[in-house]
Amino acid sequence: MTTSFMILAVLTVAGTAAAMGLRNAVHCVLALALGFAGIAMLYLQLGAQFVGFTQILVYVGAVAILAVFAIMMTHNDKSMALPDSHSAWVAGCIVAVAVFAVLARAIVSSSASAQTQPPQPAATVQQIGNALMHRFVMPLEIMGLLLTAALIGAVVIAMDRREEMK
Repeated sequence: MTTSFMILAVLTVAGTAAAMGLRNAVHCVLALALGFAGIAMLYLQLGAQFVGFTQILVYVGAVAILAVFAIMMTHNDKSMALPDSHSAWVAGCIVAVAVFAVLARAIVSSSASAQTQPPQPAATVQQIGNALMHRFVMPLEIMGLLLTAALIGAVVIAMDRREEMK
C-alpha cells in the first residue's frame, strides 16, 4: 500500500468515526463530509475520475450541505442524552467486531478476487459530460428543476414552522 492510500484511508476512517462519536449535530455532518471527501479522493487515486467527481458533487457538495442547512433551520437546543450504562456500547462493539471478522473472512476466502476480469470500456469524464450535455440534456434539466422545487418547498415548510412558534 502506498503512503497516499494510507493517509486517505486514515482521513476517511477518522472522519466517519468522528461523525459517529461527536455530540454536536453540525460537527457530525462536517465530519461526515470529511469522510465523503476521503472516499472521493480514494476513487480519484484508483483512476475512477467520474465516480470521484460525482462523489464530491453529490455527497460533499449537496448531501452534506443540505444536512447542515436542515440542522441549522430546525435548530434544537437540547443536547443528546448520555446512555445510562456502558453495556450497550460494549455489546455494540462486540457485534461490530464480529461482523467485521465474518466479512473479512468471507472476502479473504472468496474465489472472486482471484479471477481476472475482462477489460472494462474506458469512458472519460469528457465523454460522459458530452453525453449529458447533448444526448441527455432534457432529463438533466428536469432533474435540476425538480431538485430546485424540492429545496424551495423545504425552505417554505421550515419558514412556516418558525412563524408558528413565535
